[in-house]
Amino acid sequence: MKVLGIESSCDETAASVVEDGKVILSNVIATQIPFHQEYKGVVPEIASRKHTEWIEPVVKTALKDAGLTMNDIDAVAATNRPGLMGSLLIGLTFGKSLAWANNKPFYAVNHMLGHMYAAHLANDIEYPYIGLLVSGGHTIICKVSDFDQIEVLGTTIDDAVGEAFDKVSKFHGFGYPGGVIIDRLAQNGNPKAANFPMPILRGEDHRYDVSYSGLKTAAINQLDQFWNPEFEKTPENIAAAFQETAVKILLSRLFKAVEDTGLTTVVAGGGVAANSRLRSMLAEHKEINCIFPPLKLCTDNGAMIAGVGYQFLKRGETSPWTTTASARVTEFKRGLARKSSK
Repeated sequence: MKVLGIESSCDETAASVVEDGKVILSNVIATQIPFHQEYKGVVPEIASRKHTEWIEPVVKTALKDAGLTMNDIDAVAATNRPGLMGSLLIGLTFGKSLAWANNKPFYAVNHMLGHMYAAHLANDIEYPYIGLLVSGGHTIICKVSDFDQIEVLGTTIDDAVGEAFDKVSKFHGFGYPGGVIIDRLAQNGNPKAANFPMPILRGEDHRYDVSYSGLKTAAINQLDQFWNPEFEKTPENIAAAFQETAVKILLSRLFKAVEDTGLTTVVAGGGVAANSRLRSMLAEHKEINCIFPPLKLCTDNGAMIAGVGYQFLKRGETSPWTTTASARVTEFKRGLARKSSK
């Protein structure tokens, strides 16, 4: 069964055709980065305008690359939450209209379930496992029992890890997107150049939670206080020291979740899952089987949405035509387990 997946939650207009929830027949991603670089962050109004311009040609290209027409498609899936409201509505409305006009089943897909599914497109993964969802908007450590059954164990109490990367990069003038640029600069820097503090979250309620506001403040406003005078204050050294601490904060909580649950498989997803230091530090722990999506599937993409859509299709479910978009996902809160993204 072939599913057309559409993703427009932020600043990528993406569409993909996936067969049987596994085989990617096409994967088209139109990035808006050049249009947002001047502002050093995503401007929602610009994002929604570009989605309006690009959504039709991107979907047409995805079908063409797959060598298919809508007659060959079994279902359509589109992201409906979370994300920028204007951006979500464009992809969701286009997807619903396309499905309705061609008499195809339609599936509204939770963006975070998509990121969690991305690694499944390239790997055979058995449930349950520990999920690590890391992006500009989310930092979530969870237990995953099925493609739509996620129990959030820990999350950020303030900034998401990707947001911290972007804000530090913006302040120091490194550029946008911050995560990619800091990762690249860090390759030629020394992580010992600064001794940034680790957050202290007391109590069992915060055993798996993380915090990035303190690290962000230290790297932006208190750099001299934590700087090692033996090192030159270069962009490369700042990036390496910040990135090292950011990853250590994340892994300190992740390892507790692995220890407490006894689950030794960790599956990562989201833009920060592309970070080279995160990947290398996890690879050092041979007792953990850590599975990452291919780099092209860490960014927002239609293939992960089509993959989740296939799972709903296989189950025999559909989303109502009245399904709308939502900027937030209330079920992704610590301690709550929810089923289905519709």
